[in-house]
Amino acid sequence: MKKIILFLILILGSQCFAFDIVYPKKNDVTINSNSTFFIGASKTPLKINSQEVPLHETGAFAYVVDLAEGQNIFTLEAEDDRQIFVITRPKIRPQTQTEVQFKPFEQKPFYVTTENCPLRSTPVDAGINRLAHLQRNILLNIDGEKGGFYRVVLSKDRYAWIAKSDVKECQNYKYSPAEMSGYEFSEDKEFYKYIFNFNKRVPFEIIEENPLRIRFYNVKDSDNEIFEMEFPFQQKLSGYGGKYEDNQFVWTVRKPQQINLHKPLKGLTIAIDAGHGGYENGAIGCLGDKEKDINLSIAKYLETELKKRGAKVVMTRNDDFYLGLKQRVDIANYNNATVLLSIHANALPDGKDPNKFSGTSIYYYYNQAKPLADTILDVMTSELNLNNDNVRQASFALVRNTDALSILIETAYLINPEDNAKLIKPEFQKDCAKAIADGLENYFLKY
Repeated sequence: MKKIILFLILILGSQCFAFDIVYPKKNDVTINSNSTFFIGASKTPLKINSQEVPLHETGAFAYVVDLAEGQNIFTLEAEDDRQIFVITRPKIRPQTQTEVQFKPFEQKPFYVTTENCPLRSTPVDAGINRLAHLQRNILLNIDGEKGGFYRVVLSKDRYAWIAKSDVKECQNYKYSPAEMSGYEFSEDKEFYKYIFNFNKRVPFEIIEENPLRIRFYNVKDSDNEIFEMEFPFQQKLSGYGGKYEDNQFVWTVRKPQQINLHKPLKGLTIAIDAGHGGYENGAIGCLGDKEKDINLSIAKYLETELKKRGAKVVMTRNDDFYLGLKQRVDIANYNNATVLLSIHANALPDGKDPNKFSGTSIYYYYNQAKPLADTILDVMTSELNLNNDNVRQASFALVRNTDALSILIETAYLINPEDNAKLIKPEFQKDCAKAIADGLENYFLKY
């Protein structure tokens, strides 16, 4: 039976259809979900398994179908054109999950082998559980393992976790706490700077509360081997960073911006990141438009808008090419950006209904960026008459940058027919850029 269906697919696949299917990407796919959706556009009335598909005025559609276990066959018809899709949902097999147990062992010294590796509060490689990002050669005291993680001893009663692949055991080395010989303070026009002098690199954590604090672990002659220092100035956070230079830890905190009340963005350095690019298309809209192109178009309009308002603008990309996530953050930090805005358009996984999701959402990771996210979202949804799809905390690479106020803006849903129709219009893209710029001005005037 399946051979016959696949033969029909090959025959029909050579025809020119009155409708285009963007998702699913192939006529024969496996999807492990209780539902999926057909995304695309049709020039004429369309039916899926004899059911009329609602079409947007542009011809775009998003149509949800339920999936039973095994093969699901869908026939799509518009006038004389016909396509057959076979979507297989794997059968659910009962699984007996054995919880991975913690295995303690005698404390051993390890050192970090990768740059910017996460020190986590739980042994899970996901979520909002990062305590710090560690550099190479930081020494750790480890006393056990669980799954793919080692447990790091931070003090007598505090622990963290690090991936086994990010560390190596120190050979012929006996663990001992680090010695700190004091710290130095200085400041310039833009930053406060602290330099902590150690005889070796130790794990640390910057605690983004009021007041801002930095905490070093495994430090000799400190209470519970923890040395903690509060940032002594009361101010709104607008960027901070900390890293080792040899065995000195350099901690910088950006000073409050001097805001021109008539031109609030004048002189500020703002990095704009157009998400995806090159071979990385991002989401594909109902009408076949690529997210990477829409992101870049909005980013360029935003660049023009911000420059008109006196800002210095740094673009992570200004053409269609691939750029790694770390490279994007590095560009913003190298140019000492106060704000990093990553521009995207949203999509959804199987099991969701694209017709029920619309509008703008903004993501942040560190608390210092949440007020900026809240302000820009309020302005965008008001000026653009879009649904408020909420501000959310998420562990995305672009928003885990603390040197700048970093947020990721999902302008609208590319796989929602109504949002898709808006996103592809240059007028909407310009309005979107203006709303983001207005939101930035409101933020700096308010905070």
